[in-house]
Amino acid sequence: MNDKPTTSGTAKRPRRQAQASVLYDAPGPQARLRYNVYTFLTILGLLLVAWFVFVRMDEREQWEAEKWQPFFTSQLWTTYVLPGLGGTLGAAAVAAVLALAFGMVFGIARLSDHVWVRIPAAVVVEFFRAIPLLIMIFFLMRGSWSLFGTSISTFWAVVLGLMFYNGSVLAEIVRAGIQSIPRGQSEAALSIGLRKGAVTRLILLPQAITAMLPAIIAQLVVLLKDTALGYVIGYSDLLNQWRNLSSAYINLIPAAIVIALIYIALNVALGYLATWLERRNQRSVRSQTKAVTGPAEVGVSAAGPTAGGGAAGPRA
Repeated sequence: MNDKPTTSGTAKRPRRQAQASVLYDAPGPQARLRYNVYTFLTILGLLLVAWFVFVRMDEREQWEAEKWQPFFTSQLWTTYVLPGLGGTLGAAAVAAVLALAFGMVFGIARLSDHVWVRIPAAVVVEFFRAIPLLIMIFFLMRGSWSLFGTSISTFWAVVLGLMFYNGSVLAEIVRAGIQSIPRGQSEAALSIGLRKGAVTRLILLPQAITAMLPAIIAQLVVLLKDTALGYVIGYSDLLNQWRNLSSAYINLIPAAIVIALIYIALNVALGYLATWLERRNQRSVRSQTKAVTGPAEVGVSAAGPTAGGGAAGPRA
């Protein structure tokens, strides 16, 4: 008999069934056809919208060469775009550093054993999370004169507003990251004599930041986009320079498209940075795990190496 042996339950399943999750069944032929129709209709709708926008802009002569020609001159970039880009990146960089420091301090303070530290920290975080960022920037710009008799620059109004709002969100991210770490690690550190502050600073906080890094980068992307709110108080960022540029060259739509592409490029770059950092961290964790749990040496036991499977030593 040349029949091949078969094993029940080991028959090869179709690829679509193998990829199906335990939470739902693999789509059948009719479902796949329906999904393909929906996909086709969606793509067709997007193409129609794009065509409509293109035609409307063409009717208003927004694709004329003279409206786009200034973007190929250095004067436009050095006068409007690059100063605006510098203002956006400068405010975002300073606000990001301050927001990270704010988030770490208040995120750790919310986990304090002392009520007189934990409760005020919670009040501060919830207060700044509840206030709309635009109102906060307005208050810092206008209210500083009424309260203190002095006004702050538009740069610091934007930076401080971004710090308070995004820092409070980062504080919750840090707190959630620390609480996600197994309790056994902190208990083991306390058992060898470390104080709670040292445990948090040396053991819990580095792991929390590593675990929550994608969420932190995502919040920094939000911070970068929120710098555009400085436009309402006259801060010289990309959005403000877009207004000046479009007024000078009378090309509102082309200028808006170029500025939007710059914002998209910045956010995509931050997204790639988050992905790269996450992959780098995963590779580091895997390499450390292999180093700790490496393969044991063959033929070596607690009593020493043995040869030939017999007992070593002189015979009686």
